[in-house]
Amino acid sequence: MPVERLLQALATELDSLRSKGTAKGAEKVVTAVLPATDDRGPRFLLEGRGDRPFLRMNSNSYLGLSLRPEVIQAEEETSRRYGAGPGAVRFISGTYDVHQRLEQRLAAFHGREAGMIFSSAYATTLGVLVPMITAETAVISDALNHNCIINALRLARPKEKHVYAHLDLDELDARLGEAAANGCARALVVTDGVFSMRGDYAPLGEITEVVRRHDDDFPENAVLVVDDSHGVAALGETGRGTEEATGAAGAADLLIATLGKALGVNGGYVVADRVARDYLRETAPLYIYSNPITPGEAAAAQRSLEIVDSEEGRSLLAHLRKMTARFEQGLVDLGFETIPGDHPVVPLVVRETEKTAALVRHLEENGVLATGLNFPVVPHGDQSIRFQVSAEHKAGDIDEVLRVLGEFGG
Repeated sequence: MPVERLLQALATELDSLRSKGTAKGAEKVVTAVLPATDDRGPRFLLEGRGDRPFLRMNSNSYLGLSLRPEVIQAEEETSRRYGAGPGAVRFISGTYDVHQRLEQRLAAFHGREAGMIFSSAYATTLGVLVPMITAETAVISDALNHNCIINALRLARPKEKHVYAHLDLDELDARLGEAAANGCARALVVTDGVFSMRGDYAPLGEITEVVRRHDDDFPENAVLVVDDSHGVAALGETGRGTEEATGAAGAADLLIATLGKALGVNGGYVVADRVARDYLRETAPLYIYSNPITPGEAAAAQRSLEIVDSEEGRSLLAHLRKMTARFEQGLVDLGFETIPGDHPVVPLVVRETEKTAALVRHLEENGVLATGLNFPVVPHGDQSIRFQVSAEHKAGDIDEVLRVLGEFGG
């Protein structure tokens, strides 16, 4: 059946996105990975760019584990044993022993009773928040929380929804008091651990104090949910993420994270008390009706976690911190504005849309891939370039990027 009018409406929307400069545009297609050498990290070839190698400063693979031979081997061996895909959702016949072992290992890593894996971190956040929010729940959310949290709250339809200014704990305290006064049965405070556009992170110890202070005001408790997808295996001496970095081990009542960033594989997960996990298994549609990650991915993720939770992992994390500090100091020495922090997301704050775009083009023309952030991804005046340091990077890689930045004449 012809749908010309629909297609015209969609084309108009696309034109609007392009004219506002908010369209994502064509994706860069990686065609090959050139392995690391003694003096430089891996380089990437892109479709249509010939044999020009690119240094990737826009990857969430903070420890470079996706290219580790032992991680790849774990996935390959398990795929040969079980096949390329799970074959069904978990309640039918899609649960494998490697899925359960990974969940147990994740729970132990975070010091929780139980774990539960989802097909992605985005699915985890929606899968956890929507069932946990009732018609008598108040949700209080940080203004800079990730899109997955924003959309989960839209789907959940709580009794009350409050958004507090970024890291403004006085406002968080006031909103919890307001929700209690309005007779809400349950309160969910939701925050990112690391805020992925800026690299800053939530003071979980202080947030926990505010939440616990209001706990008795709600018949079904005040509950802290933390999405630490950018923190786990990238922050803290042993990679336990924002809880470790802030000295607040076990702060989150429900801790969400990902297997697809620093752990280098695919999928998401939540760790919590066993009762909460069992409830989510029975009520989260994105778990019940979606295939899990493949057995091979589960085995690869477990191998990555074993690396992180070892002396080698601590060495990788130490190197990551060293390279992050080198890059951050280099930006300051060049006269650029940044947001200081320990996390390997290092923003170069530009504050102008046109200059941001020009600097991203200059970087790419000189073999460096980085992400420009403009409105509405970030507020007006916060336009920036997000650089992401990896343990794959060598000192020479960092210095190369700084040299290219220093040559920018815009």
